[in-house]
Amino acid sequence: MEKTVKEIDNIQHIAIIMDGNGRWAEKHGLPRIEGHKAGAETIRNILDIILKYEIKYITLYAFSTENWKRSKEEVFGLMKLLKEFLDSDLKTLMEKGIRLRTIGRTNDIPILTRKALQYAIKTTKNNTNGQLIIALSYGGRTEIVDAAVKIAEDVKKGKLKPKEINDKLFSSYLYAPDIPDPDLMIRTSGEFRISNFLLWQLSYSEIWITETLWPDFKEKDFKEAINSYNNRNRRYGGI
Repeated sequence: MEKTVKEIDNIQHIAIIMDGNGRWAEKHGLPRIEGHKAGAETIRNILDIILKYEIKYITLYAFSTENWKRSKEEVFGLMKLLKEFLDSDLKTLMEKGIRLRTIGRTNDIPILTRKALQYAIKTTKNNTNGQLIIALSYGGRTEIVDAAVKIAEDVKKGKLKPKEINDKLFSSYLYAPDIPDPDLMIRTSGEFRISNFLLWQLSYSEIWITETLWPDFKEKDFKEAINSYNNRNRRYGGI
């Protein structure tokens, strides 16, 4: 029997690669930044989805370590847009009871945007209706390297013995070790790759790809992803 979208108690964490903002802008004859603005509106819709479907964690891939290579104009526009989102939507996060968190090398973020981010994180830290995790200046390989460096430092200090290192311990050195691995990873715009996103955590995640561009991603697309997940058999390497 086919499961319904309401049966999602086994889904704690959904990760999303928000792809297609630039193509959406091109499709509509607009500058790239307008695509990112339209994508920000979709993020606002995601806040309602978190509550409606009682998702505990949603991680959004907002800005990768590789994205710093883009033009200065686009990077500046993205950082400005992020600050505007934080300033304008903090009240909404509080009203909805959603906690904001980040993963990545956020010290690379420009100071004004970083201060707005830190303030929003501090203000929402006690909210309990779900967590919105934004991956900023994030790279999966970078996260693994950063974890390895911390482990090496602790071994050097005598706090840790090499023989104690296993996958569980390694996970505890990642950016957000308290967050469970994603059950489902969604990628918009039809690209079949994970683009250096949560390389460690996605080991056994189910993956769902849609041709829909991120600014056009609606609740119906989310429901389709959930229904696809619900009708899969997760064996984790077993039979």
